[in-house]
Amino acid sequence: MKKIICILSIAFFAAVSCTTLVIPPKNIVTDDDLMSSQSGLKIYLTRLYSQMPWEDFKYMAQWGFSGNSWLGCLGIEGTGEAVNRDGICASFTGENTPWWGLSYTLIHDANHLIEKFPDYKDNYPEIAYNEFLGQAYFIRAYSYYQMARRYGGVPIIKNEISYPFEGEIEVPRSSEKETWDAILEDFDAAVELLPASATFSGTADKYAALAFKAEAMLYAGSVAKYNEQVSGRLTGFGEKTGVRVIGFAEDEWQACSNKYFSEAYKAASEVIKSGRYSLYMKQWAEGDKEAQYQNMNAMWRDPASPENILVMKYEYPTLSHGLDAYSSPWIYRMPLSAGTCPTEDFMELFDGFDRYPNGTIRVTDGTDHSNGNYILYEEPLDFFANVEPRLRAYVIFPGDFFKKDVIEIRAGIYTGNLPIKVLKADYSYAQRGRGHWDQDCFKGSTKTLFMSPNVNTEKVTYKNATTGEDVTTYASGANGPFYTNAESTVTGLYLRKYLDPDRALEDIGEGKSDQPFILMRYADVLLAAAEAGVELSIAGVASPTGDNMLQTATEAIRAIQKRAGANVLSTMLKGDTESRDLVRKERRKELAFEHKSKWDIRRWRVVDEQNRKGFWGVEKDLTTWSDGTQFEFQGFFPFYSSQADKWFFDIAFMDCARKTFSYSPVDYYFGIPGGEVTKSKYIDQQPNR
Repeated sequence: MKKIICILSIAFFAAVSCTTLVIPPKNIVTDDDLMSSQSGLKIYLTRLYSQMPWEDFKYMAQWGFSGNSWLGCLGIEGTGEAVNRDGICASFTGENTPWWGLSYTLIHDANHLIEKFPDYKDNYPEIAYNEFLGQAYFIRAYSYYQMARRYGGVPIIKNEISYPFEGEIEVPRSSEKETWDAILEDFDAAVELLPASATFSGTADKYAALAFKAEAMLYAGSVAKYNEQVSGRLTGFGEKTGVRVIGFAEDEWQACSNKYFSEAYKAASEVIKSGRYSLYMKQWAEGDKEAQYQNMNAMWRDPASPENILVMKYEYPTLSHGLDAYSSPWIYRMPLSAGTCPTEDFMELFDGFDRYPNGTIRVTDGTDHSNGNYILYEEPLDFFANVEPRLRAYVIFPGDFFKKDVIEIRAGIYTGNLPIKVLKADYSYAQRGRGHWDQDCFKGSTKTLFMSPNVNTEKVTYKNATTGEDVTTYASGANGPFYTNAESTVTGLYLRKYLDPDRALEDIGEGKSDQPFILMRYADVLLAAAEAGVELSIAGVASPTGDNMLQTATEAIRAIQKRAGANVLSTMLKGDTESRDLVRKERRKELAFEHKSKWDIRRWRVVDEQNRKGFWGVEKDLTTWSDGTQFEFQGFFPFYSSQADKWFFDIAFMDCARKTFSYSPVDYYFGIPGGEVTKSKYIDQQPNR
């Protein structure tokens, strides 16, 4: 984008230069310069898009919208999808560079275009005029949407504030309802004006506007409904204005929720019925897990994917990011690694694992993973033989291939006798972080469990049970995990999704990655239609499009599950919480590592202690990962048994780089930046803060 701006700016200023001395200084660009021709307006539009608050490789909560991809980890803050060793992996309760002042800079420029561009309407064909104007409405809608889901009600400014100005300049916060209504109005204007196909690559068209409208209205509908389930009703008034700046009135929340879910359903349905998009299936084959895995692995890098609705493009060296440098396995460390380590809790969502009666993944012959003897496997990858291919496309399993290398992940080597009893005395949440697999087998001169504190440390010699040969090797695998070094995997798993499998080792480095980020794709639209349809059915609301909403929802979920290689829903979805949770679970699976889940669990209001049972989309025993106030996530650790010449797995809380999360109801809304509160006679801090 920066490259485009520079080239266009040079060309533009060359075109408008002239010999007369009666001209503005060359460093001043007028409305006539920018709005009287498509070349000038393209510069204006490019600049606006370069300021958009996209959440992609270069965004994370700690940095906010600073454009810094340092330690980029794809929206894992407090979602449980993954963890890493750094402080950036924390509950999603605020940002260092908040989307407040930056937002109003972008909104001002969008307002300027909306207000002044009609003066130049005669210079353009109607379709071009409408597109430029529609882009301004889309930009303003998206900017306010990013504000609303952070702060609730915000100051709504829909006309340009010119300088110098006279009279009152400050604008108070609107109510949350008024804010979402304004966002809806702007998205509708964008949909009405934008063409079916955008003229300029990387900008929104009608269907991108519809897709983002569906996403925004899902958020609004969820907040209106589920604020009511937070202790004490999550609502409050600004002290300086008396406006209900967060939440909805008791007599209006239900009508608002139904309205917003209806708008979400209508928008998603229009995208679906257009027939313009489809799920990526280019390499997919019925019943072939390898083909299904390769299909989902390829979709992130195919610029011609029929699933892509809006994509953020990168091009090295002009505009690039650092995902490969920060999140690749240890053996590709350049300069860091393992920045996104998926959790065992995330694995639990996926089909294809043998399960205990309580539904958790089975690793022993006991009643749960804390008792019994370990189940042995010939190779680590055998454990995942039946898992749905979607998970394999998202996560690098121990022993799987990446960049044509076997990714050796081993927590340790066990040399003791068979059968192998569980290696920890206590796996409970209360005993998390109390040392490394710390029974007697890990201690003393006769220990039988060997683990490495760091790379190339703690050698062990054993006799191979199959060949009878003596083997000397390091206790931990080439890619860890190491029990004091958190620069390898801390969970026993690595991210695969979005990493470039074809990037040569010498090309892995900070700021060298340029794979595109898909900002909106068709699967997201299908999931929006399914969720809105089920929510409206629960509320007893008739379909806003006249179709069978539950049929639409069921077909959407089945299509996504089929493409993923998951168990396909055999019955129709219903208008009940069980079906709602099934759709939520599918969102958690499909949209992981796309900056979606952190917003979903916020809008569902399932992060605070009272409502955390719904955190994963399906109810889960809270005592396994939370003490109520705080919560942590578990790793999945492979071990090798020398006596059996086989592998086994343990599920445990991490000892290295532990991450503890907490969340209270006030965190569902970010705090207003302190400087804005101090200087304003209208803007005050969020209620209850």
